Amino acid sequence: MAIAKAERLMNLALCLLGARRPLSKRELRESIEAYLEAGSDDSFNRMFERDKDDLRELGLVIETVENLDGEVGYLARRDSNRLPPITLDAEEAAALGLAAKVWQQARLAGAASGALQKLRAAGLPEAVDPYGAHGALEPRIPVHEAAFEPLMLACRDRRPVLFDYRKATAARPEPRHVEPWALECWRGHWYLAGFDRDRGAERVFRLSRITGRVRSRGTGFTAPVPDVVTVRETVASWAGEIADRSALIRLRSGAGYPLRAKAVKVRELGDGWDELEIPYGHGLDAWLVEFGPDVVVLEPAELRADVVDRLRAVAKG
Repeated sequence: MAIAKAERLMNLALCLLGARRPLSKRELRESIEAYLEAGSDDSFNRMFERDKDDLRELGLVIETVENLDGEVGYLARRDSNRLPPITLDAEEAAALGLAAKVWQQARLAGAASGALQKLRAAGLPEAVDPYGAHGALEPRIPVHEAAFEPLMLACRDRRPVLFDYRKATAARPEPRHVEPWALECWRGHWYLAGFDRDRGAERVFRLSRITGRVRSRGTGFTAPVPDVVTVRETVASWAGEIADRSALIRLRSGAGYPLRAKAVKVRELGDGWDELEIPYGHGLDAWLVEFGPDVVVLEPAELRADVVDRLRAVAKG
């Protein structure tokens, strides 16, 4: 069955690439044996539409042209399906291979592998083997959230989305209508940066707090999209990476090693507790909550209040 389909796709691609004018469905059916054997027009139409979509997924550019009589024809121009010469040096080829390898355990594994195969066909040096075990470190980007793929596609296609989002301080999720800009991975978690239509301002959402299904809502953005650098800075700021002051906390001895790694000062208090001075920026309260009873916020007062609010929300479920 797989061989028959591959042969049918190859024949369709050759017909479309070799034609000097657009070919109608009728002409394609008469030219390809597998289509002639289709039992009915409906069966042929379904088979042809699937094959056409498969070829486009493989990278073949198929144009749809309507003639003066209103009949639709299909054509794959050679100039539209020919890559320019690939002039990659060894370091550039290795970087592309490494990028493809990063996604092998994520939802983009198929797309990464397909892109690499196309580059190899166009001249990517064969000596570069991104899947070989040449190093002790294996780069990976974990993607476990179901919302990642629909949001990635929405960012690419500039489509607004609707999803239910549970804030760390809220007991129940709330609907959010967002114009998605970009996805960023920070400290092992994925974040979406975008424009929140209901609040009329940019917001950042942690994907693990998105519940239910991500739904598309119309087309077109109402707010300008900032450049890549601005989006990344926004994500970093909202996730707590950018700190503009310090916080004083008590930390149980032998716990909270990530906090100790960020500490500016550490002082032993005795009785199984230490005092730490750590950088304080937006999002620190959400991070401190993850350490539960091992952390007590001393200063500033607003950070202590935010952590207490989050803990109460978690206790309420």
